[in-house]
Amino acid sequence: MNTRTRVTRSLRTVLLLTCGLLWLVPLYLLLVNAMIPAESYPGEPSWLPGDLALWDNMTTAWRDAAIGDSFLNSLFYAVVCGAAGVVVAAMAAFAVVVLPVPRPALWFWVIYSGTVFPLQMFLAPLFGLYADANLYDTRLGLMLIYAAWAVPFAFFLIRNQMATLPAEVTEAAMLDGASFRRLFWQIHVPLLLPGLGAAFIFQFTAVWNDLLFGITLSRSPEVQPVMAALTSLNSAYASSGPPVILAGALIVSVPTLLVFLVFRGLFLRGITASAR
Repeated sequence: MNTRTRVTRSLRTVLLLTCGLLWLVPLYLLLVNAMIPAESYPGEPSWLPGDLALWDNMTTAWRDAAIGDSFLNSLFYAVVCGAAGVVVAAMAAFAVVVLPVPRPALWFWVIYSGTVFPLQMFLAPLFGLYADANLYDTRLGLMLIYAAWAVPFAFFLIRNQMATLPAEVTEAAMLDGASFRRLFWQIHVPLLLPGLGAAFIFQFTAVWNDLLFGITLSRSPEVQPVMAALTSLNSAYASSGPPVILAGALIVSVPTLLVFLVFRGLFLRGITASAR
């Protein structure tokens, strides 16, 4: 190993350790300050662990502040809307790549353009539309926007992987008399499972972390997603200090972390397949 290679590896190691520390320090502060009893919070961030009141603070955030209901709402939105968006995106990708539709490149850009424009530009007309259609502050209203929001980026990932599949697979199935429906569900979907899984993880995380639509299109605790409820917790429990709010933030961060840890292999395979 020459000197240049050793220096490159050393710099890379230092860079990775620095990035790891930049991520771990806020997490450490979150844990330490979430453990402090709310009534004895000193008013400034603490760097040293004190009394172990984490469970009490999490109980207050979950039960007394009613963040638990919104937690279940977000879990429902993320799973159902993420899955629905991925299925619709897979069908759109199949149409663009496999079906003999005219101008497939144009359709690709029409669908993918949903990721280009900022979400803020849709809020005013969307709010008016929801108010007129009686969809404001309803679960159905949030589900519709979350599912539609999930389609463009999922379509991009799935379409890229579908384009790498050998054309001979499709041709052989069609020669055997397979319909387009059978071709999609029994051949392409099994081959695209890594890409579908990666797209679902992305959309699950996006829906779970959404605040913009949650505070714009809902207001009642029975409908609000968890991030919107967390902002309400910040207002309602400001007098009790940050420990309760930080405990709520800790609860909210668990699902996405678990999803990535459990499905990291599927996620990496899907990203690799989509990047080819």
